[in-house]
Amino acid sequence: MNTAEPFARIYQRACERKGGAEALEALLGHSAAPEQIAAIADNLLLGELTKKVFQSGFVWRVVRQKWPGFCEVFFDFNIEKILLMSDEMLEAKARDERIIRNAAKVFTIRHNAMMIDDIARKHGSFARFIADWPTTDIIGLWAYLKQYGARLGGNTGPYALRAIGKDTFILSEDVEAYLRSTNVFDGGVSSKRSLNQIQQQFTAWQQQSGRSLQHISQIIALSAGENFVGMQQ
Repeated sequence: MNTAEPFARIYQRACERKGGAEALEALLGHSAAPEQIAAIADNLLLGELTKKVFQSGFVWRVVRQKWPGFCEVFFDFNIEKILLMSDEMLEAKARDERIIRNAAKVFTIRHNAMMIDDIARKHGSFARFIADWPTTDIIGLWAYLKQYGARLGGNTGPYALRAIGKDTFILSEDVEAYLRSTNVFDGGVSSKRSLNQIQQQFTAWQQQSGRSLQHISQIIALSAGENFVGMQQ
């Protein structure tokens, strides 16, 4: 039985833990308006997907330090140039000391460029496709990125969406633990059934509060758990 609390109660507990409403609000990030997202160049979006792929399972700070090298090696993620790269070229790039040398992840750059190019041909731009996707089915966008992209499953896709300003919740350790403890879902967190249950609950909280999915996600994390990730929730 779902025993999720009204969002007002979650918010009040987060305020108490973080020193009041003003202090809590200062900890929250902000998503971008759809038109702001739609204006982002597709090469920048490929770069953000790539950054999150390389950060997955790795020290984020090191990826940030190496990022100028990534931009040099991969032509600022120019989609057309990336699509022309052969396997041999990618293998050579994977040995370049300016980047993190992981061949499997390097090959995802071309794969994700192909996905972006395909979507752009159908929708005008990848950015417009992302901007127009309804947040009432954000898990559907996660599933799309996982199916058609490379290494964008788990939290990698959601973190990339968050980075470009798309409103999304993230199933961090704290958020997942809270949702499980209140029986919002009871199966594997990545199963279709569980994700649908989680989406329904976030939509309900959004209707109660008028807040973004990002704010709801962060406030839940700040109301429980250790809060090690803070702004990333």
